[in-house]
Amino acid sequence: MVKKYNKNTSVILPENIASKILLIRGKKVMLDRDLAELYGVKAIALRQQVKRNPLRFPEDFLMQLSSDETARLLSQNVIPSKRSLGGFLPYAFTEQGVAMLSSVLNSENAVEVNIQIMRTFTKIREMLSSNQEIIDKINRMERKYDQQFRVVFEAIRHLIEPSKTPGKQIGFKT
Repeated sequence: MVKKYNKNTSVILPENIASKILLIRGKKVMLDRDLAELYGVKAIALRQQVKRNPLRFPEDFLMQLSSDETARLLSQNVIPSKRSLGGFLPYAFTEQGVAMLSSVLNSENAVEVNIQIMRTFTKIREMLSSNQEIIDKINRMERKYDQQFRVVFEAIRHLIEPSKTPGKQIGFKT
């Protein structure tokens, strides 16, 4: 008997997935070790499948982190310790790379987890889009009203715009 996927069945909480999505090199990605944990496989097995199917993972689907990037993730406690990497520099999968993983990790669990991950990426995209819509509305309102509301608009903009901290920022906050 084949078990059908029920869209109401929550395999993994979206918050758990969203917390594993990082911003690296300007792209939203997930690390191989986090994906392996979600899929219920060992990270080395996941990396093996990727190496066996190199044509499925072009550079816009998959990137291997540099030593510096890995060190930054370690210093930010994204990766608990260098030992947890098993002696490898981690792979980071873009949304398309994560989708491609379901074709090389051929299990029912991989399909269900992949569906949850794709839904989470979509929700994040929607949240970012709605934030931009709010900024656009404020800009239109600001042009429409006179200077007496300028302070109010500046305060609102300050609250919704991301902070501009110096240095490279790695990670994705929900």
